[in-house]
Amino acid sequence: MPTVGYVLKRYPRYSETFIVNEILAHEAAGLKIEIFALRPPSDSHFQNIISQVRASVNYIKKPIQGRVSPSLNSLAPTAASYFWAELQEANQIIPGFWSKLAIAEGEQASTVYQAAWLAREVKLKGITHLHAHFGTVATSVARLASHFTGIPYTFTAHAKDIFHESVEFTDMERKLQDAATVVTVSDYNLNYLQTKYPQAAQQIKRIYNGLNLGRLQYSSPAQRPPLIISVGRLVEKKGLSILIDACAILKQRNCEFQCQIVGLGSLEIVLKQQIQDLELSSCVEIVGPHPQNEVFKMVQKAAVFAAPYVVGKDGNRDGLPTVLLEAMALGTPCVSTNITGIPEVVRHGETGLIVPQNHPEKLAISLQELITDSALRVRLSSQARKLIESEFDVDSNTAVLRELFCTQRHRGAEEVCR
Repeated sequence: MPTVGYVLKRYPRYSETFIVNEILAHEAAGLKIEIFALRPPSDSHFQNIISQVRASVNYIKKPIQGRVSPSLNSLAPTAASYFWAELQEANQIIPGFWSKLAIAEGEQASTVYQAAWLAREVKLKGITHLHAHFGTVATSVARLASHFTGIPYTFTAHAKDIFHESVEFTDMERKLQDAATVVTVSDYNLNYLQTKYPQAAQQIKRIYNGLNLGRLQYSSPAQRPPLIISVGRLVEKKGLSILIDACAILKQRNCEFQCQIVGLGSLEIVLKQQIQDLELSSCVEIVGPHPQNEVFKMVQKAAVFAAPYVVGKDGNRDGLPTVLLEAMALGTPCVSTNITGIPEVVRHGETGLIVPQNHPEKLAISLQELITDSALRVRLSSQARKLIESEFDVDSNTAVLRELFCTQRHRGAEEVCR
């Protein structure tokens, strides 16, 4: 069994429970993990399950002054001296390090520094495989560290890291080409990457994000109050302004309901103003972030989970949101939109209801349908739970991922771990 280094931009993050679920499942199966975070956490709230992770967390920091090369000790430490000292230390541990630096051409200096630091730690800690989440800076660092050390790397591509307008084609292409394997979280993502990067996308595999179904017990929605709930960051791609407009339509129709929006984000002030302007303060509330176990209880009290996701003006969109899968597992019927990988799981009329993005009228119709039709809620939710059990069990899905870690391919070499 390998020792896997998980390379993440920040750890922990409130919204990235899927990474924590993945690590916990690996640890339960006996996989040794070290976490390498390029940045410290920036969130003010954290999920309770983080405390269950046993892996050490290593934050990449500047070396202390005493580690600067003796020839530099007479000078005041600068960014350049720290950078040079890190390269010097990496060279002492990694054979042929200087000759390998050419691959870093075009990379940010901070990325090269972090990769040299990570490569040194890989050697010192006996890491045999690197896995990054998101094809952005974490994968850039993992790619260079892989080249410096000769161990393979893989990464999981999610959504913003492949769809956003800021994604550079050449940069992503070389990450795809150099990785032993690339994982992505939906068939939609897989098709997108294979179409956009046909020469570099031969090693991409779809592995759904898994859920710990033992923590997500199904509860029948037969007897639920007329409560709509939505959970997610308060950002454009979540489509929450569309949900608020739909609530205004429900109110005009004299539909009895309450709506809770759980989360925080950059649009909080704008969304609260929209609620006030539409005179919805008595029935729509933004309740802020809550610990995951509390969110689960809140979701199971609702008659419907609203997920009106949209493609943002900058191309940003959700791939396959974990919170949507969790709602389906818990027994709360979902209304979502026909974008990205969502129709793979929210199958209209079978496991949920699908409406067009940016269409508050049709969203309101579907919300009202689920609020008022108990039999429909039960039918959709029971089928949704069966789908989640068959396709999204974290133990099954991480077993496939571990097999990728164990079959290590780097520049034509292959080693199968036992």
